[in-house]
Amino acid sequence: MNFLVIGSSLAFLLYILATLAIVTRLFHPKGPNITLVLSLATAAIIVHAFNDALLFFSQDVINFNLPNVISLVSLIITVVVTLVALKFKVSLLLPVVYGFTGLWQLVIIFLPPIDSIPLVVEKVILLSHISLALIAYCVLIIATLFAFQVTYINVKLKSKNLTAVAHLPPLMQVEKQLFSILTIGTAILFVSQFIGIAFLEGFLAKENAHKTVLSLVSFSLYCLILWGHFVKGWRGQKVLVLMISASGLLTLAYFGSRFVKEFIL
Repeated sequence: MNFLVIGSSLAFLLYILATLAIVTRLFHPKGPNITLVLSLATAAIIVHAFNDALLFFSQDVINFNLPNVISLVSLIITVVVTLVALKFKVSLLLPVVYGFTGLWQLVIIFLPPIDSIPLVVEKVILLSHISLALIAYCVLIIATLFAFQVTYINVKLKSKNLTAVAHLPPLMQVEKQLFSILTIGTAILFVSQFIGIAFLEGFLAKENAHKTVLSLVSFSLYCLILWGHFVKGWRGQKVLVLMISASGLLTLAYFGSRFVKEFIL
């Protein structure tokens, strides 16, 4: 446990330093020092990944309790956004991602002991379903963050506040990235749901019905957004509201009941 406390504390510090390196220069004419930011973030990711390996594989089975899953999801999102930042300007996304991930590394130190939730590696179908579901969730949350960035840039352009967006990418470029990411995430979510419905016993059982229904409603909303954009030309705040709604439902489906079981009951 001492290794986890030290590692989580170090990851928290590095993530927060990366966040501050962005926020303190977010509206500077030249923007943040991306080299410094990504160096700090990379160091934090390495420590974070080591921590997650200890959390998940400290026993004979993979421990999929809620704090561990949230830590893994935040790690995947952080890695993806950091890789995107190597090529594209995503300065608005980085402090949100790094800030949340860093704070969760701090929170996980003070959480009371939670019973292990084993996942037997031999259950290939179940592992495939969960893995794809987590990947889809991470990709779709990233798409939601892009939707916020699109809305912010659009608002600043309409108010003719060009200084606020001078170091940010063009609106059309970010919007194109948003819908590319959304398409990928929706496709992965579809495959995950298909595997669950077709191959997993109990996926449609009463005790799992709320998860299945919320996931399918969320999937339907993501499909609606894609149809609305490519067929009807939807963009802006309408897309943002639908993205927040869909991501909220998906979060509730994946983590809502587990939060109640593991922290409240």
